[in-house]
Amino acid sequence: MPHTIHKILSLCLLMGVALSFHSYSQSKVINSGWQFSEDQSNWQTVNIPHTWNKTDAFDDLRGYRRGLGYYQKQVFIPLEESDKIHYLKFNAVNQEATILVNGIKVGSHKGGYTAFNFNITEFVKYNAYNLIEVTVDNSHNVDIPPLDADFTFYGGIYRDVELITLSKQHFSLDDFASEGFYINYPYVSKGAGKIEVTGIINNSDVSDAKLKLIISLIDHEDYLLIDRTEKFEIKSKSSESIVSSTLKIVHPKLWSPESPYLYKLKLVLQDNEGNILDSKTSNVGFRWASVDPEKGFFLNGKPIKLIGVNRHQDYKGFGNAVPMALQKEDIHLIKDMGANVVRFAHYPHSRALYDLCDELGILVWTEIPVINLVTDSKAYFDVSLAMQKEHIKQYYNHPSVVMFGYMNEIFIRLAFNNKLTAADKENLKVESVKLATQLENLTRRLAPHHITVMACHLNEVYNETGIADLPMLLGWNLYFGWYDRQIEDLGPFLDEQHRRFPNRVLFLSEYGPGADVRIFTDNPKKFDFSTDYQAKLHQSYYKQITDRPFMAGMTAWNFADFGSEFRGDAIPHVNQKGLVQYDRTPKDVYYWYKSVLDDTEPFVYIATAYLNGLTLFQNETYPIQIYSNQKEASVILNGKTLKTVQFENGVATIEVPFEHGKNKINVVSGDIDIQNEIDINRIQSLDFNDFERFGINIGAHFYFYDEERNITFVPDQPYKLNWFGHINGEAFGMTKDKNQGIPHNIKNSTSEPLFQTMLEACSTYKVDIPNGRYKVDLFFVEPQIRANENIYNLKETKANADQKQRVFDVSVNDVIVEKQFNIANSYPEKYGVTLSTTIEVADNKGLSIVLNPIEGKPVISGVLIEKMK
Repeated sequence: MPHTIHKILSLCLLMGVALSFHSYSQSKVINSGWQFSEDQSNWQTVNIPHTWNKTDAFDDLRGYRRGLGYYQKQVFIPLEESDKIHYLKFNAVNQEATILVNGIKVGSHKGGYTAFNFNITEFVKYNAYNLIEVTVDNSHNVDIPPLDADFTFYGGIYRDVELITLSKQHFSLDDFASEGFYINYPYVSKGAGKIEVTGIINNSDVSDAKLKLIISLIDHEDYLLIDRTEKFEIKSKSSESIVSSTLKIVHPKLWSPESPYLYKLKLVLQDNEGNILDSKTSNVGFRWASVDPEKGFFLNGKPIKLIGVNRHQDYKGFGNAVPMALQKEDIHLIKDMGANVVRFAHYPHSRALYDLCDELGILVWTEIPVINLVTDSKAYFDVSLAMQKEHIKQYYNHPSVVMFGYMNEIFIRLAFNNKLTAADKENLKVESVKLATQLENLTRRLAPHHITVMACHLNEVYNETGIADLPMLLGWNLYFGWYDRQIEDLGPFLDEQHRRFPNRVLFLSEYGPGADVRIFTDNPKKFDFSTDYQAKLHQSYYKQITDRPFMAGMTAWNFADFGSEFRGDAIPHVNQKGLVQYDRTPKDVYYWYKSVLDDTEPFVYIATAYLNGLTLFQNETYPIQIYSNQKEASVILNGKTLKTVQFENGVATIEVPFEHGKNKINVVSGDIDIQNEIDINRIQSLDFNDFERFGINIGAHFYFYDEERNITFVPDQPYKLNWFGHINGEAFGMTKDKNQGIPHNIKNSTSEPLFQTMLEACSTYKVDIPNGRYKVDLFFVEPQIRANENIYNLKETKANADQKQRVFDVSVNDVIVEKQFNIANSYPEKYGVTLSTTIEVADNKGLSIVLNPIEGKPVISGVLIEKMK
């Protein structure tokens, strides 16, 4: 009975707060019907969230629009609200904003990823429409971080805009756009939990006010645990911090990824007569976190290995102006994968996602975008410090937030900038450490119950300068087996760092290779963008980290593919290191992580989803991977049992003798029986009896499914009698450490992996096809390029200064297809060029492609042969 009474009181309190909040304090989202212009002459109607870069950051033209954008909106404010206080709140505008109301400037803000607001009361006209004007600038500004990074700086108002109406006494919105209250946990244990609440109250009235602050703590079942009232008096036109006495509960239910138990804190501000003036609500999670250099990360006194992902906020087709429903689905996907931590990189994300992390039980590393390079100016320092104040104050109350960060790879531009003098570099090192020290001290002061973090890239400069000793937890962004060295070098590097700096707590904050689901191979190689190499690297990294107790954890780079305009990877303008694609369709590796991280129920996955159009020759088998959290499983092909496989590190690999046509694979483990179907093109000879088209990805060791032509190109090989291959030539740009070819956007095509790889100095290519009539398409691109500006390769690539041009004749079976073919002369940029011809094969001579050099070395990227009826 007492429990029921308390629950009824809790519900009454909630209903009362809701009704009063509607009457006295209101936040109205005003996202619809804005006018937008790039030149203040031509206007269009848009809704917020909005960016002007969602298209041009992905086209074939280098660069994207960085400059001014103009927004306008009319908002009606009724006469009955003339005794209220009015704020405009912008939850994020990238990156500099100037706000006018009715033609008068009310303020400006620098920084594209935190919220800001302005009191517009004195500028408002009542019983009339009020004109809101916002000028947004995403131009490069040396005084606003980020200066430069491996992601696109989309311009626009891309998070909600709110019109907030308040009583004259209210929770302050002036403390760096926070909610005006902060929750601290002076003590938490299994036996007891204590919280302390500080509320910042504003009195905008001309007279003093006697007020009451009612603090209520309610459990997950709506049971009222604590109900306390703080009485105080506040002077006119002033602001005051009200600190509650400590609230204590016995045997709190602790918050953790396995059991994210949340309490609710209700704050109600009343006048002396009991009228409700304002109210606030927050999640409360009793938990404590710590780190240890030998044993890693601890939550609630127990060691826990943090395994999760980094996340960027943009999404295919939206840029950074992503509907909230899609953003929330990201967090559910991350949780469903089994992750227990997310690093919101490299800037604060929408607060609604932190709420969801609170609810689902995902620990959060959150940070500000001080990335790659520091500007030695007071303005840059001031903006950086202001960003961190906004960041901490706006995200402070989330139970999921255990780590506040402030720098990422801050020396990467310094290390690879040959234009700076030695003196310039030394000065920037000093200034970077100076800023880092200020940010570290600020973070420890404002967030005393949190862990400070920063992330470094692979360079000794972080140790030499001592900057790596500042944070409580040091993240290393390491790409062994991709940009550097080999996969197996990860563990020895970490061991060496641990030995040299035994008092540091280490975390693997970034790692991972690019992967295009259109590329697959049974021979994965470094930098080939195959999903197979992605699986190989991630599986090894996970084992190397979990084998080292001193490592606090790891966050894969990245949860999803994301926009990075300057990149020329397998999909241009997109960083493809995601565990899911840009549209959030999972890659195979996502399910491997689920197999090792999620043991809530039995799980099996067959990694054949992207083997589109797999072609096998004669009696070849093909290895497939199966992911599972079980010990073993039986693999059945077309109704016949192949073998029983054992799972180690969540994976088993089996060679499969696929048949021509449709194949059914069953995997049975206990009560689980899953089935995949895969269509196989098994070729016994190049007779074109069971197929009409045959494509070869010349110069490449991998299969490539070409959506543009709806065919899978097979890997290249040296010539084999009665089959196909090159007589001579070498794969262009392929080395032990790089198997991509040319890392550039190929204009006039969406089939970059076909054109980026090629043979150079190949004079003859043979395909032993039978007599008949064929259409032959030959694919070319000019590989001569300027110096590679992608610093994230962590090495310099020099342009081939000696290469002037290449000129060659192209013939097929002695018929000239193109005379004096000069790609560079005809196509000044990287165009994908197709030469087509129709030939008649006779006398069992097969197909011979001859590239006759006139000047320089010929190149060829692929061939597609179609039998004509």
